[in-house]
Amino acid sequence: MIGPKILRPLVRSVLLTGAFAATVCATPAPPEPRFEVQQRWNVGGDGLWDYLTLDASGKRLFVSRLSRVDVIDTTSGSVIGSIHHTLGVHGVALAPDLNRGFTSNGKADSVTVFDLQTLAVIQEVKITGHNPDAILYEPAGNHVFTFNKTGKNISVLDASKLEVMATIPTPGWPEFAVDDGAGRIYVNIQNDPGQVLVINSRKLTSEAIWTLPGCSDPSGLAIDRTSHRLFSVCDGKVMAITDALTGKQVARVPIGDGPDAAAYDAKRRLVFSSNGDGSLTVVRQLSADRYEVGATVPTQRGARTMALDPASGKVYLVTAELGPAPSPTPEHPHPSAAPGKAELLSVGAQTAVPFYLIVVGMGGSIAHQSATTP
Repeated sequence: MIGPKILRPLVRSVLLTGAFAATVCATPAPPEPRFEVQQRWNVGGDGLWDYLTLDASGKRLFVSRLSRVDVIDTTSGSVIGSIHHTLGVHGVALAPDLNRGFTSNGKADSVTVFDLQTLAVIQEVKITGHNPDAILYEPAGNHVFTFNKTGKNISVLDASKLEVMATIPTPGWPEFAVDDGAGRIYVNIQNDPGQVLVINSRKLTSEAIWTLPGCSDPSGLAIDRTSHRLFSVCDGKVMAITDALTGKQVARVPIGDGPDAAAYDAKRRLVFSSNGDGSLTVVRQLSADRYEVGATVPTQRGARTMALDPASGKVYLVTAELGPAPSPTPEHPHPSAAPGKAELLSVGAQTAVPFYLIVVGMGGSIAHQSATTP
């Protein structure tokens, strides 16, 4: 039985009709979620990794591995398939409406098109720029955009005909890109200070170039489509937050060192930065223009890229036992990895809150039941 001195500060009484009274004891407000690495799987295989892409079901994670793409079951951590003919692969874009996937092959200057269900290669398409890095499928226009790093341009493919439709120049090295679902695509440009290039995805032309004050060499980019906010992670341990309608910077938040990817969880109003120093920064969105660091989660050195499952709130990261860091180049941005030592990490939050329901009956007998809230 719970002592009255413990209950008194937390009790709420509800008067019921009849001879029963019920008292609910609960914490006034749930505590902040506690994030931690919940699972580690050795996924083996040789080769470095780059972008991670989660399919709509949340059960298949596509991981680029330099000369192939490994497909990992997120429930077991097992590699369930691979996509080949992807020399120097960086990114993967998925088009569920077409039952197709697309890879950006940095060393082949091409896009590999594959069947989304069977993973069989359909066709390899040459593009108009060198070293395609990020890749994005935009369903409204039925276009695939490749962001060609050393080519300093963007190739636009018709996703059905598999033909290059346009080439758009960029003012520097393009990095991660996102779309707003309403006709605009945003891409980080790795300059100092960094920039965001705005693309009209209907006209296939540049619309604007915005400077990111206090942000050097931005890489990862995420978007809040409801509040129209862009989240760029930058060298110097900075996340820059930009109004996606005006280009005005609204905030800067400290993050870990060596960031590469960003993600926005609209359901929980959280922004993530995966950092090469072995940390995951969790930023709380208090309002469209107010942010604070909620947690810094220890992960593992080299876990710089990630994928967010918007349903569960889990974050997936890949890393390995790493060798000495090389001089960075577009083709080799990461340290060497020990063969067969790649790991998949799953980060989640513990959010259970205990409460007690106490029912007082006619005879004064007391029964209590403990439970948890999600």
